[in-house]
Amino acid sequence: MAASLLAPLDITVLMGGASAERNVSLASGLRIAQALQARGHRVTAVDPAVGVIPESELDELRRRNVGTEPPSLEELAGISGGRLREDLISMPEIREADVVFLALHGGAGEDGTVQALLDSVGVRYTGSGHMASAIAMDKEISKILFRAANVSTADWMMAPQSVDAVAKTVGFPAVVKPSKQGSTVGLTIVREGGQLEAAIAEAFRYDDEVMIERFVPGRELTVGVLGDQAFPVGEIKPVKEIYDYECKYTAGMATEEFPAQIPDAVAERLQREAVRAFQALKLRGCARIDFRLTDDHEAYCLEANTLPGMTALSLIPQGAAAAGISFEELCERIVQLSLG
Repeated sequence: MAASLLAPLDITVLMGGASAERNVSLASGLRIAQALQARGHRVTAVDPAVGVIPESELDELRRRNVGTEPPSLEELAGISGGRLREDLISMPEIREADVVFLALHGGAGEDGTVQALLDSVGVRYTGSGHMASAIAMDKEISKILFRAANVSTADWMMAPQSVDAVAKTVGFPAVVKPSKQGSTVGLTIVREGGQLEAAIAEAFRYDDEVMIERFVPGRELTVGVLGDQAFPVGEIKPVKEIYDYECKYTAGMATEEFPAQIPDAVAERLQREAVRAFQALKLRGCARIDFRLTDDHEAYCLEANTLPGMTALSLIPQGAAAAGISFEELCERIVQLSLG
């Protein structure tokens, strides 16, 4: 066991929850818990929708796959009514932890709700604060702040919109997606006007706001940021046109290259833009900033992920490895940033 260089801590890892990214969160959290235990910390796993996850269930959960599709809304409704436990912040596993490691993705775990609850009782936690989390989760507000910070981002408009308005302002193809979701849940590429209404309806199933964004053809790139350090730029090469849920969490559906094979000047520019985006949203801890890069090396920031995936196939661990940081050390550094 590679023990931590610092005193062991009581760490509660929050994983699961009731968002469409529940299965991804469980996979991230289980891996984080193992890494922190290997560093010598005392770790408790808690599902904020259900409660403490007994040790006897952890191995069974580790054997499960994330799956090629997110759980249905009906499945999520069957888990604690699709809500977090009302007594979450009263649980001793939360109140008495030295730090809560947030391995939640999407929904109340990533939109600032859980962060605000933890702030209200003075519990330290990893990642960004409640306000920054809410801002980053809202794709429209994020894009407004990106542009204010001179971070390029594609043109957009908010639904509902007529076909003519979309054609004039954004053009086709366009990306239609929930404004406050992740893992491409509810996302559709609309290639012609006749597909627009159905795509908007699908996105509205997952959120009360829907974004219509200009589709940027090109390469899918990502930059992890840890504190004030930008990781090497990575490139994602999905078998599909979009790096969707299936490609992200199914082995063989995408290949990742760290560092990306792009000119050094372009890589350095992307790293600077990633840090600017991170700072523009007032993020802290660890986040992932995603870009599309055109053939003429124009970069467009897609979004910031304040609680990025930490599964075996996720991008932040690969970016950290390219920077010479092991997964255990990455988890340790995230914890220490939350205590600083």
